[in-house]
Amino acid sequence: MGEPTVEDLLRRLAPQVLGALVRRYGHFDTAEDATQEALIAAATAWPRDGVPANPRAWLITVASRRLTDLLRAEQARRQREDLVGRRVLAEWRLPPPGERIADSDDTLILLFLCCHPSLPPPAQIALTLRAVGGLSTAEVARAFLVPEQTMTRRISRGKQRIRDSGLPFAMPDPAEVPTRLTAVLRVLYLIFNEGYASTSGPGLLRADLCAEAIRLTRLLRRMLPDAAEVTGLLALLLLTDARAPARTGPHGELVPMAEQDRSRWRADQITEGTALVVEALRRGRPGPYQVQAAIAALHDEAPSPDETDWPQIAALYEVLTEMDSNPLVALNHAVAVAMTDGPDAGLTLVDRVAADGRLARDPRLPAVRAHLLERRGDPAAARAEYRTAAARAANLAQQRYLNARADRLTDG
Repeated sequence: MGEPTVEDLLRRLAPQVLGALVRRYGHFDTAEDATQEALIAAATAWPRDGVPANPRAWLITVASRRLTDLLRAEQARRQREDLVGRRVLAEWRLPPPGERIADSDDTLILLFLCCHPSLPPPAQIALTLRAVGGLSTAEVARAFLVPEQTMTRRISRGKQRIRDSGLPFAMPDPAEVPTRLTAVLRVLYLIFNEGYASTSGPGLLRADLCAEAIRLTRLLRRMLPDAAEVTGLLALLLLTDARAPARTGPHGELVPMAEQDRSRWRADQITEGTALVVEALRRGRPGPYQVQAAIAALHDEAPSPDETDWPQIAALYEVLTEMDSNPLVALNHAVAVAMTDGPDAGLTLVDRVAADGRLARDPRLPAVRAHLLERRGDPAAARAEYRTAAARAANLAQQRYLNARADRLTDG
């Protein structure tokens, strides 16, 4: 891999800068606006002038200046903000040139702040994906399978609640952690998924998002070493990310798991992830992330596609569908059943997922149906489904793959 681009660096630093501003000044909503303006300034200046020696300090300095300007303007408009304005202006100090900004990572605190129980669960996750994951509103909307306008309103309401609540920028008390943990884990999972299978753009993978999700989950496990679902999520992310080197071809094309060169999978991550699965499952009463991690371990430990333990994977998906009503879980279960009992059995389950309606615009539904129709020996129907899936896909690598599958059937 080459040197990280300015865009990669800004994406990685954005939540750290936002966390630093919220810690120092409060005002989550205004701090986010100031952070975005600092990122825009960096995206213009750095390619021209070079990346500064301390890019994080540069961004915090510029964002702090902009935040102060915004707060002064708000103070002028609203006299009731006078006390807050005086406090901010008294505390504000730009770091002198060369000063080292503290290395403390505020991202985990920001994660828990966005997942405060005063926010409805959908708003918690949506807001955190924006603030911590750096996802666009459109990307968050696709993760939730809702229209972008709906997600815009949801995120705006979440920011308003945090602004009005006066919540301190600090880790929650230990007694409060369980009430936020479900949302925190969900956010980390969705950030990783957007990195591993990007819903839009030219590339299939966004390694920075995958790495950040794994990093934050490691931090969370250090904080909660006895939480089995945290361990399970870390195992799942490591076992899935282990396949990333073989998931794309030399020109960035998608390579399905059955065709991947398994020698390129990261053996160290598979070893670590498998050990974490065993550790978590020994505690009894597994949760959904532990079950998914067990499924991932079965895939990673199979020497070849033909030696995959599909009956065991199908059985685990059966357990998972009882825990999680997510239609994507049901779709994966359909694939596992098809691999065990034949494509017709899988297609029956796919029809049930389609009837649910939540994947009506998702390319994965026709893509799975196409794969199973192809296995059944119905190339014309499979070709039509591949075309439908390609038309729905917003990611260019996925579009090319799906159209190539359709073209191959046409040539056959």
